[in-house]
Amino acid sequence: MSLFGKGGDLNRQFIARPDTAKDDILFKWPDMTIRRLTQVTVQPDETAIFIKEGKVAGTLPQGRSTLDGALIPFLGDIVDWASGGNMYRAELYFIGTREFVSLPFGGPVDNIEDPETGLAVGLRVYGEYALIIADPATLILKLVGTRQATNDLITDWAREQILKALRTGLVRQLTTQKWPVLGLAARTGEIETALLTDVQSALSPYGIKITRLGNVTISLSPEDEQTLKGLRKDSAYTRLAGGFREYGVGAALKGIGEGAAAGGSGGPATLGIGMGLGGIVAGIGGISPGGAPGASNGGGGAPAPSGAGPSGGAATVSCGNCHAPNPAGAKFCANCGTALTAPKSAHCTQCGDAVAPNAKFCGGCGTALS
Repeated sequence: MSLFGKGGDLNRQFIARPDTAKDDILFKWPDMTIRRLTQVTVQPDETAIFIKEGKVAGTLPQGRSTLDGALIPFLGDIVDWASGGNMYRAELYFIGTREFVSLPFGGPVDNIEDPETGLAVGLRVYGEYALIIADPATLILKLVGTRQATNDLITDWAREQILKALRTGLVRQLTTQKWPVLGLAARTGEIETALLTDVQSALSPYGIKITRLGNVTISLSPEDEQTLKGLRKDSAYTRLAGGFREYGVGAALKGIGEGAAAGGSGGPATLGIGMGLGGIVAGIGGISPGGAPGASNGGGGAPAPSGAGPSGGAATVSCGNCHAPNPAGAKFCANCGTALTAPKSAHCTQCGDAVAPNAKFCGGCGTALS
């Protein structure tokens, strides 16, 4: 018999992984019937396995092998006797043994409670991993089967196991260690090391090993991140101000000053807010609005100063430069530092109530002032 056979049998005399499948983790030779004395080439970064009836018949070494039972004993178990002993019948798989890198993974982790703020937030993760096939026979028998498997079958399944291990391990650490969500980036190395250990137990029964994890990033949705950062800022400013009430007053006064500096016209509403905040500031400082230090609104204190507004709140002086309100008697603007001039007394021509300098409307009756 000719080594090369006749006609269409020529293409079956040399078997190797085709160039188009060089990047495949696993490649299954499409023909189960292979002629005796066929030359099979196994590259240095792969192994070739014969599977017959769900069992491993044998493995070919790297390099070129001639399929002859006299040279390779296990071939006697896959001889097709109907062909007179000239054919072998089995499934031939080529499995890459090199490291497959830069495989992406990512997805939602879980909704967890941030230990720092008590808010429930949603976490997502993305990164890359690398794997090797540690046991090619186990991969075929337990995961691939008789299919012509693509890389996606293997990598997608591995990715799901990584995410499963991350969800379990990370949520456990956040719960037990009380890690603030906004500080997770500093713990990336610790998370990667723990995840690399946890995921092996799920993958090793299928002959797969994760060798590396990289660029692991745990993130929040933009809305949750903005909310947590705002709460952290408010908490810090509240501690600096001495209390939430004091911080709120300061933030409101700053907002009024910034609006006035930008050329905004607040009208009587803004004037009323400013005068009311002035009273709160006086109360925080130990001076009751409309009275001497320590005096209550019920009487016994000194009468309200002559510059007080119509509602009895503390008088304010508007800065001529930035128009920010300042307490009566202040010599310099608390917002821009400009020297303040003594306010001129003014009264509404309609109702006679005292009005603040530069006011555009009467606080008592709302009449427009010239």
